[in-house]
Amino acid sequence: MLLSSTDMRITSPSPLTVSINIDIIYNMGKPKDIIEQFKQNPQNVRFADLCKICDLYFGEARQKGSSHRVYKTPWQGDPRVNIQSHKGKAKAYQVKQVLKAIERLEVKHGHKR
Repeated sequence: MLLSSTDMRITSPSPLTVSINIDIIYNMGKPKDIIEQFKQNPQNVRFADLCKICDLYFGEARQKGSSHRVYKTPWQGDPRVNIQSHKGKAKAYQVKQVLKAIERLEVKHGHKR
């Protein structure tokens, strides 16, 4: 399942922008359903789907290689999310890292599951 290009995206990881767009994202339904699928089966995630979710939550990738993408996160420490394609699929451990980063964003901005 892919998100359309008309879906809302976070264009800047500033705290205000993230906070506003997280509210929009959380209530959209479609990304929430996709994330739920990621949780149920992180081994079978299409790289293109993971890119769309990362674009939505973290903004445009600061590096877009043919098989790698690096996204900046709004916190210090390890402020990036790195994903890569393997035969069109995302690596399961990276899907789990993305899910953890999304959860961290949601907790930071007061969203509960």
